Amino acid sequence: MNAFSYDEMTTRNRGFVTAQEQARLREACVLVPGVGGMGGAAFMALVRAGVGRFVIADIDTFEVSNLNRQLFATLDTIGRPKAEAARAGALRINPEAEIELLGGEWTAALDRLIPASDVIVNGMDDAAAGVHLYRRARAHGRTVIDAYASPLPSVTVVRPSAPRPEERLGYPTVGVPWTEVTAEMRVACLQREIEYVLTHSSSHRHVDLDVAAEVAAGKRSRFSFSTMVTMAGTLMAEEAVREILGRPGGADHRGYFFNPHRTRVERPLPAPFAAVRGFAVRRFMQRMMA
Repeated sequence: MNAFSYDEMTTRNRGFVTAQEQARLREACVLVPGVGGMGGAAFMALVRAGVGRFVIADIDTFEVSNLNRQLFATLDTIGRPKAEAARAGALRINPEAEIELLGGEWTAALDRLIPASDVIVNGMDDAAAGVHLYRRARAHGRTVIDAYASPLPSVTVVRPSAPRPEERLGYPTVGVPWTEVTAEMRVACLQREIEYVLTHSSSHRHVDLDVAAEVAAGKRSRFSFSTMVTMAGTLMAEEAVREILGRPGGADHRGYFFNPHRTRVERPLPAPFAAVRGFAVRRFMQRMMA
């Protein structure tokens, strides 16, 4: 077995980051709840970038249907807890990385985990847990990197002073304890998110709308594709690096969509245009889900 060297592993990073910035990445800690699709892609990219400390959490196990997009899903990891398999895979890249492993208890540990983390990369899609994560991140002054439930790669950077997604998108969870979020509320949260995606991007041009309607109605799981998921995870990792190093620029709490079909970036529409298009989108969604 070849001897591991952190300096050798990261030698080709030079030019993108300075020696001092690489040292900062090595000392940084990133909290990643959800290491399946986008979260797993972001986690792997950050491990390879040389981030030295992580807390990862997941409550699921890898399934055959995950093989189409989740980087830590292989025939060898099917049936294994995602967080456990992701940690093992990361240590095969950087055996010196410090990785704390959590399951469903991560939501109860946020008041310990968030202050100890430089940034949070949200890789899970549970509406109730997401509401809790964002609320505690605001309380502790930490930034959350996230992405939309979109067929186009996307990324958002929600800093402590920015509105929470539940506030900005009008979720029915506002003012509701996260442990009291119902199944109906979860579906409504997803519908509001899809409404935003359809209003501010050209996503509807690139998917099967009948399948999308079933997802919006809560009748089937979200659909995902390998290139889109991996690109989104990489965009999230890039923003996490920017946050750790204190570099300017990047996305904000409204984020953007990258359209690889037309090689362009799609940014949120100005309010007057969004109001008109949003009205049309709501009527369209009502017809599609009827």
